[in-house]
Amino acid sequence: MKDSSNNRIRLDKWLKIARIFKTRTQASHACEERRVKVNGEVAKSAKTIKIGDKIAVKFNQRYRELEVLGISFKSVSIKEARELYREISNQVITEEEMGPPKGLKRPKSAKTFKYSGRPTKKERRSLVKIRGY
Repeated sequence: MKDSSNNRIRLDKWLKIARIFKTRTQASHACEERRVKVNGEVAKSAKTIKIGDKIAVKFNQRYRELEVLGISFKSVSIKEARELYREISNQVITEEEMGPPKGLKRPKSAKTFKYSGRPTKKERRSLVKIRGY
């Protein structure tokens, strides 16, 4: 565990180095989807974290709370990565707590159009046939 005099690092980098996520891209997507909180506030991937911060991460069916114990600026082994944080809680989320699936939140309208905006040439020809012009 190598610490620099700076002792601050971007959230998405730390999540990748600590092996909470496999890639930095996955970590930044989780931040964009508002599934990561730092000290109780939703955090963007560029937020700088320091030792002592509390991070809450929501996965598909899990919720993990971590405390930052160390900062490393390079990828480290699994053993050293586990020393970078302390697990406060690791909970499994039930389907009832998760709520309804995303597709059910918004009701589908009865009439859905294939395209929005101006119709294509093919669509205009079919409209002419239907209307009988």
